[in-house]
Amino acid sequence: MKHELQNIISGKSQVRHGDAIQAVASYLRRSKSAGITLESDKQIKIEEAKNIRQFCEQNDFWYNEINITAFISSGAEQKVYLQNEFRVFKLNDSIYYSSWEDYFNNLLLNNFFFPDTAYQLVGFYESECVLYAVVEQAFIKSDQDTELENVKKFLDENGFKNTRNNDYFNPDLGIILEDLHDENVLTFQSNLYFIDTVFYLTERFYRK
Repeated sequence: MKHELQNIISGKSQVRHGDAIQAVASYLRRSKSAGITLESDKQIKIEEAKNIRQFCEQNDFWYNEINITAFISSGAEQKVYLQNEFRVFKLNDSIYYSSWEDYFNNLLLNNFFFPDTAYQLVGFYESECVLYAVVEQAFIKSDQDTELENVKKFLDENGFKNTRNNDYFNPDLGIILEDLHDENVLTFQSNLYFIDTVFYLTERFYRK
């Protein structure tokens, strides 16, 4: 599985709704290799944002069709808008990640592990000098409260060990999965739906 995931992250293999995500991530990697060495996460993200804007200009990938009257909720990392009874748009500024590339890796990992709630990157949006990725996702209606013990059991069966509170780690894959509280994992007809994931890759992930 690790080899398969490494190929997805590098763009060599496909994953559901992964084409646009992989295209932007690949553009950032090519731009980074041609640029200077950056010292801080802040500098990295500034440079990445510049390159994302270039990508959007070159590929007509700006998205400006957000219906602001359909606003549902917002958190530290994103704003959520209802598209219709089946889909939502999420605007994410990658605040939880040290780089935009890390955020794109999160999307790809989510789409691999949780295809029922796969993110589709539809473009980028800019407001008040803040750059947002615009992703589309299925709108999940819960029919009961999520029992966190069920989340823990499900993840444990799939190799993710609980480290503290609602955070997990897969030692075989070298992948961290965090912030899985009962608002980020919904329950419908006794099935768990992971609607907001925070994946991080560790150095162990890249080892053979």
